Amino acid sequence: MKFLKKHYKNILFASIILILFLTPAGFQLKVLLHKYINFSPSEIAIEEQVTLANYNWQLTDLNGAEINFNEFKNKVVIINFWATWCPPCMAEMESFQELYDSYKNEVVFLFVANDKVEKVNSFISSNNYSFPNYFEASSTPLELVSSSIPATYIINKNGKIVMEKKGSANWNSDSVRKVIDKLIKE
Repeated sequence: MKFLKKHYKNILFASIILILFLTPAGFQLKVLLHKYINFSPSEIAIEEQVTLANYNWQLTDLNGAEINFNEFKNKVVIINFWATWCPPCMAEMESFQELYDSYKNEVVFLFVANDKVEKVNSFISSNNYSFPNYFEASSTPLELVSSSIPATYIINKNGKIVMEKKGSANWNSDSVRKVIDKLIKE
């Protein structure tokens, strides 16, 4: 009993750490935490925007149908790399769904999953998400390669990356919508 009284703070701290890292409740807690700290990404300064050099990128959808990124030249494109095991990815999905609902007829959305088809299907259907999901069938264009997820890019009609964010963000913010509206009108 003396030991517990003397070390209760350390035991409590260790218990919280174990819950955060080793239980499903910890996963949900991390998702919730990321949702509350999500900020809106900012536009890249014009002189720092990078232009895609290669549009030859094969993707497959959830049904196995192939598409080529070349089909989306001269269109506004939003690309998000994500996975079902990634708490920051989960945290931004609701904002993406809201953005997709608003712009699905004017902007190309490519959600590129780094996961198994079954897990992605299960996640999408259990959360009632309707945005299109794909898997890489060839190498990613160099300008879109990231060592971390989520990684999101907004590309204008000229192939320039005008927004880039690694980590979770609020993609349904007024500032993002203003950028997208401007890109659509260009």
